[in-house]
Amino acid sequence: MYKNMGQIKRTIEEYAVLTLATLIMVFGIYVFKFPNNFSFGGVTGIAIVLSKFLPGTPGNITLMINIVLLLLGFILLGKGFGIKTAYVSILMSVGLSLAEVWFPMEKPLTTEPVLELIYAIVLPAFSSAIFFNMNASSGGTDIVAMILRKHTKLNIGSALFFSDMLIVILSCFVFDMQTGLFSLSGLLAKSLVVDNVIESINLCKYFTIICEDPDPICDFIMNTLHRSATVYDAEGTYEHRKKKVIITIMKRSQAVELRNFIRRTQPSAFIAITNSSEIIGKGFRGLN
Repeated sequence: MYKNMGQIKRTIEEYAVLTLATLIMVFGIYVFKFPNNFSFGGVTGIAIVLSKFLPGTPGNITLMINIVLLLLGFILLGKGFGIKTAYVSILMSVGLSLAEVWFPMEKPLTTEPVLELIYAIVLPAFSSAIFFNMNASSGGTDIVAMILRKHTKLNIGSALFFSDMLIVILSCFVFDMQTGLFSLSGLLAKSLVVDNVIESINLCKYFTIICEDPDPICDFIMNTLHRSATVYDAEGTYEHRKKKVIITIMKRSQAVELRNFIRRTQPSAFIAITNSSEIIGKGFRGLN
């Protein structure tokens, strides 16, 4: 029973985070991307270009395209198709359509396109990083990538990049060269922001602690920080004294507590702390 309650709690927390990240993405796209016709990034970029030829608004076109892609995803990918991706895709599409009804924007928020481009990149990219970190996505061209990966041998990353590049080139003709160049800048910068945000979210501290009395430190790691550690024997090359080496990995907030504890209780201990954003195992990604 308690296990089921814990699973329900984690699921609620996950979807709460997904909902918040989706709302941030909707805000960034609707307020900064749509009014400036910045045509980079998947379905919303396509919708901005198509809105000049079709009667629908960018939000409604995004909704229609995402519905078609979701149906294709369920048909071609089957039950393994991500529920989280479907949830985020529907919520984002509906959110954009509702925003156009409730908060219509006839012109950009400011007269500074560079400033608005920054927000049009950072806010959706920040949300995308959260989605990817939770094994979800905002749908759109990510669904196309999942379908192509399953049924073809194409290089998915290159295919998606060139499709986005085609949208950017079209925006130069549909709107103007300035809009196209802004869109190109957004396309190039978006992947950098996503990568940096994911790395920052996953950043952990890797401790190598060399000391003579490992028990108090290990007790603090296990009982206070609720982490684990590995201990092995070592010998110093200068005085040939027997030492113990403790290896442990934890989140940044916990790392500060451990560092302060060691400096307070065993000031002679040698501590090496390095950053790592790829930790796979129990208590971290992959085997939680």
